[in-house]
Amino acid sequence: MDFTAQPKPATALCGVVSADGKIAYPPGVKEITDKITTDEMIKRLKMVVKTFMDMDQDSEDEKQQYLPLALHLASEFFLRNPNKDVRLLVACCLADIFRIYAPEAPYTSHDKLKDIFLFITRQLKGLEDTKSPQFNRYFYLLENLAWVKSYNICFELEDCNEIFIQLFRTLFSVINNSHNKKVQMHMLDLMSSIIMEGDGVTQELLDSILINLIPAHKNLNKQSFDLAKVLLKRTVQTIEACIANFFNQVLVLGRSSVSDLSEHVFDLIQELFAIDPHLLLSVMPQLEFKLKSNDGEERLAVVRLLAKLFGSKDSDLATQNRPLWQCFLGRFNDIHVPVRLESVKFASHCLMNHPDLAKDLTEYLKVRSHDPEEAIRHDVIVTIITAAKRDLALVNDQLLGFVRERTLDKRWRVRKEAMMGLAQLYKKYCLHGEAGKEAAEKVSWIKDKLLHIYYQNSIDDKLLVEKIFAQYLVPHNLETEERMKCLYYLYASLDPNAVKALNEMWKCQNMLRSHVRELLDLHKQPTSEANCSAMFGKLMTIAKNLPDPGKAQDFVKKFNQVLGDDEKLRSQLELLISPTCSCKQADICVREIARKLANPKQPTNPFLEMVKFLLERIAPVHIDSEAISALVKLMNKSIEGTADDEEEGVSPDTAIRSGLELLKVLSFTHPTSFHSAETYESLLQCLRMEDDKVAEAAIQIFRNTGHKIETDLPQIRSTLIPILHQKAKRGTPHQAKQAVHCIHAIFTNKEVQLAQIFESTGEKNGKLWSPDEEVSPEVLAKVQAIKLLVRWLLGMKNNQSKSANSTLRLLSAMLVSEGDLTEQKRISKSDMSRLRLAAGSAIMKLAQEPCYHEIITPEQFQLCALVINDECYQVRQIFAQKLHKALVKLLLPLEYMAIFALCAKDPVKERRAHARQCLLKNISIRREYIKQNPMATEKLLSLLPEYVVPYMIHLLAHDPDFTRSQDVDQLRDIKECLWFMLEVLMTKNENNSHAFMKKMAENIKLTRDAQSPDESKTNEKLYTVCDVALCVINSKSALCNADSPKDPVLPMKFFTQPEKDFCNDKSYISEETRVLLLTGKPKPAGVLGAVNKPLSATGRKPYVRSTGTETGSNINVNSELNPSTGNRSREQSSEAAETGVSENEENPVRIISVTPVKNIDPVKNKEINSDQATQGNISSDRGKKRTVTAAGAENIQQKTDEKVDESGPPAPSKPRRGRRPKSESQGNATKNDDLNKPINKGRKRAAVGQESPGGLEAGNAKAPKLQDLAKKAAPAERQIDLQR
Repeated sequence: MDFTAQPKPATALCGVVSADGKIAYPPGVKEITDKITTDEMIKRLKMVVKTFMDMDQDSEDEKQQYLPLALHLASEFFLRNPNKDVRLLVACCLADIFRIYAPEAPYTSHDKLKDIFLFITRQLKGLEDTKSPQFNRYFYLLENLAWVKSYNICFELEDCNEIFIQLFRTLFSVINNSHNKKVQMHMLDLMSSIIMEGDGVTQELLDSILINLIPAHKNLNKQSFDLAKVLLKRTVQTIEACIANFFNQVLVLGRSSVSDLSEHVFDLIQELFAIDPHLLLSVMPQLEFKLKSNDGEERLAVVRLLAKLFGSKDSDLATQNRPLWQCFLGRFNDIHVPVRLESVKFASHCLMNHPDLAKDLTEYLKVRSHDPEEAIRHDVIVTIITAAKRDLALVNDQLLGFVRERTLDKRWRVRKEAMMGLAQLYKKYCLHGEAGKEAAEKVSWIKDKLLHIYYQNSIDDKLLVEKIFAQYLVPHNLETEERMKCLYYLYASLDPNAVKALNEMWKCQNMLRSHVRELLDLHKQPTSEANCSAMFGKLMTIAKNLPDPGKAQDFVKKFNQVLGDDEKLRSQLELLISPTCSCKQADICVREIARKLANPKQPTNPFLEMVKFLLERIAPVHIDSEAISALVKLMNKSIEGTADDEEEGVSPDTAIRSGLELLKVLSFTHPTSFHSAETYESLLQCLRMEDDKVAEAAIQIFRNTGHKIETDLPQIRSTLIPILHQKAKRGTPHQAKQAVHCIHAIFTNKEVQLAQIFESTGEKNGKLWSPDEEVSPEVLAKVQAIKLLVRWLLGMKNNQSKSANSTLRLLSAMLVSEGDLTEQKRISKSDMSRLRLAAGSAIMKLAQEPCYHEIITPEQFQLCALVINDECYQVRQIFAQKLHKALVKLLLPLEYMAIFALCAKDPVKERRAHARQCLLKNISIRREYIKQNPMATEKLLSLLPEYVVPYMIHLLAHDPDFTRSQDVDQLRDIKECLWFMLEVLMTKNENNSHAFMKKMAENIKLTRDAQSPDESKTNEKLYTVCDVALCVINSKSALCNADSPKDPVLPMKFFTQPEKDFCNDKSYISEETRVLLLTGKPKPAGVLGAVNKPLSATGRKPYVRSTGTETGSNINVNSELNPSTGNRSREQSSEAAETGVSENEENPVRIISVTPVKNIDPVKNKEINSDQATQGNISSDRGKKRTVTAAGAENIQQKTDEKVDESGPPAPSKPRRGRRPKSESQGNATKNDDLNKPINKGRKRAAVGQESPGGLEAGNAKAPKLQDLAKKAAPAERQIDLQR
């Protein structure tokens, strides 16, 4: 209904006044009293309302005429009338009266005014029902009040606040979603006029507005919230001071009683900030005060509030209020855990809504990523990952690095969250490429990091990596071609460690499949005690491969019972682990087995979850015949150059090589999937490629998968045989090895095939080491016999039968005879190396048992120690590894650590470096063990690393190379060995250890050698080594002169008790020698050769490519050159020719060949060759080393053309073992001292000439004819950089 003004009738202008001068009613309206009916009253009131509606403020006569009526309508009769229609009509009349008589109201009584406005306010409740027939009159009432601002009259009343509060509450309660904008606008006009034109807003009135912002009310009536929101925005300038006062009372002064909303202050601040930040200009500093409260819960509430304020999307609070922002960031380090947790949770929203603040947050998140609380570390990961999933640009590399670190967290929940988060990022940005190549490159490290976690010991970590691989790295639900493309390029882009981890993962899954297969085989066998025992063992093995092995055992047993009872389930499982099972079949089988084991009445079934874990591990979800075929096609495309290798960030060569390596690995785990002509044709194409690694891998694939080629694929067989023959004869050693293995594995007539190959290869001589398959059966039997003896003795753990003594004598004899017990020279050098290694390892194994360690004599210990200087590189390498392994586990006595000192003489730099690392590790472990075990102090003699010094001194004193106690070069060797050990021990001066070691060396000089106490020469060598040790310690440490913390104890097995009257103040090395040892000139850099001493060893004999004409010559080139020749050699070394190969093909070294001296007499050259050939047959029984000529690949003897100059200097008879050759003078001195050498009692050491670049082995120094000829003939000069 439209209440716009209507034209006034003529009669309306002249009112009707009653004859008695009382109330005048509009024309046609009879008196309105309580005598009439309600309907009649309503009818008459409607006419009155119409009259007042038509009146305006300029009608002075009418205003005066109807004044009594206006007063009459404000009587109690009307204000308290029970009929709502009557009340509504009266309210409309009163509203018009206020409009007409404005600005002065016709009512002068304050009480009457209050009653009238309260009455009108009550009528406004009718606005709630928009469908009411009277709604238009209610709307007219509201509109009239708002337009006239009638309520402003109340400012004159003392208790006007009551009226306003009632009005505000009424309006907020009636507003709803059925109201149009006009209703809301009139309400806003009405309320804003009261706020803006009044003297202030009382707390009660403010509460009536703010209560609509509280979440509980907000959810109940969204329109009231919107009304309050718009009202506050409109009146922000006026109401801000009132709001500030309210929060000041509550937050600062703590007067919560000032308002019922005190407990909702933080919710109100959040809503007010969202409405208009200007409403809180004076409140924000108060929040900074609250952030520093002593009450943790209060700080938590403020942090929650500010997190919402700072994190909201359009908020610029952090930039506008930096002090508050900095104070808030400080809460990341709050002592209260919930406060830190809330701060971390906020960071996610902040990163997503305000990327510019990421720099401020990074440092705080870094600290929290190492928080002692697991939940906080977990939420740091969630925060970063959530932001990264929204947009990778929101997080920097440093934040992603925090997640990377947490993949190794000590708590499984944190590790799992970090790993899964990274996996999701990898799938989104690398596989799906949602943000382009730049984003993919940013997270490309994730795949490697996730696979590296497979190295962790926890089975949970391993299982999660497998799950991530199957779901995120190479999603198993992709189509076969897409899945294999993903795997192909993933494998090509992984780092070496990740590749090993992935290979190990497939290996473990394949092993678990074999365990399940064996379990099913046991079910097929008849029940017996042995069968039950085997089945139980198999179940325990399977349980170890599942999470929580303790609980898994029970579930696996239950699953085994189900398998025994359900034949269909067994057949499904057999199909799942069958080599021919396809990926689609595997998926069906897993779902079928899970369906059979599911229990609808049990929503959470731990048993079913455990079975699913098992099925997921053994199911071939990635690889089947179709997948292998797709992989091969991809590799063919790479070979042809039609693949997308470059687009995937992989070079074609890398893709081919990695693809073949991938196929090689899969050939071990899924050999049956390779059996197709198409696959083998592609592999044959790889065999023909020039890349050695590619061809080798292809041969291995044939070896692993080609068992049925001979019968099923004759065409492939006929093509493959000649290729394998060619690789076996002319390929690299690895290719030849794999080719022979392949022939042995595939063909039935393997003997014929192998005979054809070996007819042309001939016998290889002079080889120091050979692969396991080339070792003779006799030697293998001897090695196993040695192991059998040792295991038997270790099982007995006593020596009552004296069997250990005879075994030790046997092992010692084997070392003395260099592995040839019969000494008939019918055994190859490589087999002798095997036996020496077995003997040395056996002695070391027996020494791990205390009862046998006691009976090992010093001589036997020294023989065992010299194995680490063996002539064969592999013997030294394997022996050192076994020694280190036993020492690290504290299984061997401390004296065996002294053996590492002899590694200083190893000519291969890598072996010396390895020995030093072993020493560092051993010493570190022993010191840590002493710190962590208080009881260990009682066994310091066997644990303290410094106690190795006496054993080392005794061992070096009995070194076969140490024959003359005053020989400077020999003393240099001793010093080098001592410093090799002392350098590691003296890194730190813990507990004054330098003085302690010095004291030990001094005390040894007061004893005698227990091995030969009455031999003066033996004791003199012992004291000389002590003096060298003291010299080294004094020169390297200024702290060694302090008092020793305790008097050291010397091992009585090696040293006698000090005699009471014995005083040994003598210095066994002269001052000149001392200076030479510490600061002397370096040894002359002559040509390196073999060691000519009883206990020496050869290493790899390098292949030498000479610059001269290559003719047969066996001249010893390890002689010392004269000064002029040596200088010429050094000058010409820069123009040296080609490089050769290294010892046992393991360590390539450079050989520098120098132009030989001209004017050589060919007759004399021939004579020398003849004499040396004769010398090579001299027996080693005379205490000298046998002649071993230079070798090329696999230590095969090579002949080089060495032209001899008659005027050349004589060759020394005893070239050095170890680093450098002796000087000419020392060589002559050694030659004259040959008769003083001990008998041959040990193994030959690694010769410099054999282990180092370009060295050749010397002949027997005792052959006079050779010595005479050597003086007349100068060999070709070679100079080698040993430190390269």
